[in-house]
Amino acid sequence: MSDDLHVYDTTLRDGAQQEGLNLSVVDKLAIAHHLDDLGVGYIEGGWPGAVPKDSEFFARARAELDLRRAILTAFGATRRPGTRAADDRQVGALRESGAAVVCLVAKSHVGHVERALRTSTAENLAMVRDTVTHLREHGQRVFVDLEHFFDGYRDDSAYALEVVRSAAESGAEVVVLCDTNGGMLPPQVGDAVGEVLAGSGVRLGIHCHNDTGCAVANTLAAVGAGASHVQGTVNGYGERTGNADLLTVVSNLELKQGKPVLPPGALGDATRIAHAIAEVTNVPPSSRQPYVGVSAFAHKAGLHASAIRIDPDLYQHIDPERVGNDMRLLVSEMAGRASIELKGKELGFDLSGDRALVSRVTDRVKRLEQVGYTFEAADASFELLLVEEIEGRRPAYFEVESWRVITESATAGEALSEATVKLRAGGERIVVTGEGNGPVNALDQALRRSIGQAYPPVAAFELIDYRVRILDQGHGTDAVIRVLIETADGADAWVTVGVGHNIVEASWEALCDAITYGLRRHSLRQLE
Repeated sequence: MSDDLHVYDTTLRDGAQQEGLNLSVVDKLAIAHHLDDLGVGYIEGGWPGAVPKDSEFFARARAELDLRRAILTAFGATRRPGTRAADDRQVGALRESGAAVVCLVAKSHVGHVERALRTSTAENLAMVRDTVTHLREHGQRVFVDLEHFFDGYRDDSAYALEVVRSAAESGAEVVVLCDTNGGMLPPQVGDAVGEVLAGSGVRLGIHCHNDTGCAVANTLAAVGAGASHVQGTVNGYGERTGNADLLTVVSNLELKQGKPVLPPGALGDATRIAHAIAEVTNVPPSSRQPYVGVSAFAHKAGLHASAIRIDPDLYQHIDPERVGNDMRLLVSEMAGRASIELKGKELGFDLSGDRALVSRVTDRVKRLEQVGYTFEAADASFELLLVEEIEGRRPAYFEVESWRVITESATAGEALSEATVKLRAGGERIVVTGEGNGPVNALDQALRRSIGQAYPPVAAFELIDYRVRILDQGHGTDAVIRVLIETADGADAWVTVGVGHNIVEASWEALCDAITYGLRRHSLRQLE
């Protein structure tokens, strides 16, 4: 944590307001540990007293959360109109939360004061002063979030500035200017922050939402104008279009502006932490997320690959390792020989001395992608193709005699599928029937059970993701289908692809590739 620039995370509070995101107390404790590993200065844990789950979180945090770097912060509101802070129940909950820092949300927009709070502008100022003073007297540090600040500053800058001064004069360490509706653009934010700083001398923070797609840019504009406290959420979680992505903000501050906002070396864990938190939230991470997305340093065009072979920096704005990410070469119809050569090297094959081989692989990839295959997301299928071209035969551990699937509807109306697979493996003819809730599930069961009789490691294989795409929808039920299957064995995961004129045919191809690749990883003996 840098004393010069606060990094304040609100994933557990503002981020949790994202549609479809529902965090348990255990989830919040787990995420807090990840945030602490990242080295943020402050973790906003929630709103004790207003949200029962958050009250439980703060109670458990006192006993279970041993933060090494971050300071746990409680969020809440100023006292209600016409009361005293000392008598306000929710202020009391903040006081008793055990949090060393409290972040109060307050009004600075006259319209919100009069229509939402239904009180006077003078009473709103008193609410800010009374609540900040009360919490300070009880030994807590106080930050103040001024929601809808930029809209309020545009409508009545004098009053908005008076609220800033009142909060600071009452003991608030930081006054955070919030673009609550997310409607601002960088020049507007930068101008307002500069003017408020000049007119108040107060330490200012920035809290941006992403409704214009400018949350990160607005945050950087505020820092450029003098703000020294940035708020955001990991992976940009948040209501509507989300909050400023804190990982993008800190990466830009450290790598582009030379501001050391995290502990030394902590940024190298950014990718791992982004994905670890995504696992807890059960929200799939965006592959195109700046810095930490799996596609952030992925290269597809052959022209890029040719240059990267000479110097990776020619097509990358930073070394991916600085944020814990990796460069990836995608194999596609756009690939040239350089792409194939680099991808082969990534997979452990040195193709640099065999131009004829590289040309054959390149041409084959382009032909297959023309009929619907994709290898940029199916490394396992590409590796099998590559091995076939290198060795002159495809890796083979079993020989399929036939397969079939029957689906019938039971009396209760539930469809049940049954698959029969006949194959040779381990020197024997094996016939197995599998049942499932659909034809692909039944085929998967039958295939793994049959091959597992000859190769026991197959018992650990598990289908963990299944994606289907119709490639030429205008053909109706006669369209070409592409299936991507992700398989795991407890230690690693791999993706295979299948294409066909029906979903079962495409799935069967991808399933066979998945088993073949998994057996190859275990270095098992192939068919003679």
